[in-house]
Amino acid sequence: MAQTLSVTEVARHFAEYINRVAYRGECFVLVRGNKPVAELRPLPVGKRLAELPELLASLPHLSLVEATELADDLAAARAELARAEVHDPWQS
Repeated sequence: MAQTLSVTEVARHFAEYINRVAYRGECFVLVRGNKPVAELRPLPVGKRLAELPELLASLPHLSLVEATELADDLAAARAELARAEVHDPWQS
């Protein structure tokens, strides 16, 4: 849960609060005149969508034999599911 701080307090100790956000992951709601005006929080960590093609290219690729075996396994699993009896677990 975010702590509430006055804008004045944050301005006086700006570097301290930035470090707490960056290194401890803390969040703060900044208030002015008892009204929330801003939030100070860490940015989400992750990859950008533009990096997806490079990420996918870096993943290991299946050999032709592995891809064929995977396709066969998927076909067998689908066939088994098609034959399976549908059972409603909530039915008495």
